[in-house]
Amino acid sequence: MKISVVFITVDKKNSADKIAKTLLNKRLCACVNIIKNIDSHYWWKGKKEKAKEYLLVIKTKKNLVNRLIEETKKIHPYTVPEIIAFGIEKGNLDYINWVIKETI
Repeated sequence: MKISVVFITVDKKNSADKIAKTLLNKRLCACVNIIKNIDSHYWWKGKKEKAKEYLLVIKTKKNLVNRLIEETKKIHPYTVPEIIAFGIEKGNLDYINWVIKETI
């Protein structure tokens, strides 16, 4: 398949909205879902931490993932943002074609 799903976490709704708006306006993705109240537990600077975060679930073309990462890093509030991509093996071809059509 030619598309990927990208996960990004942020601490505030306005950061999630800003990232979603930027990526959509630049046509680097076709869709962004924002899920609130994610409980994140992680190591940071040698200490266990926990936080409430927002999860962005982004659908894009595989060949746009690197540009999407770079654009996100420019505006993301974290020093080391979580930006991870997964290639899609199978799916509804109508949806996959829509993602391809709606991105640059």
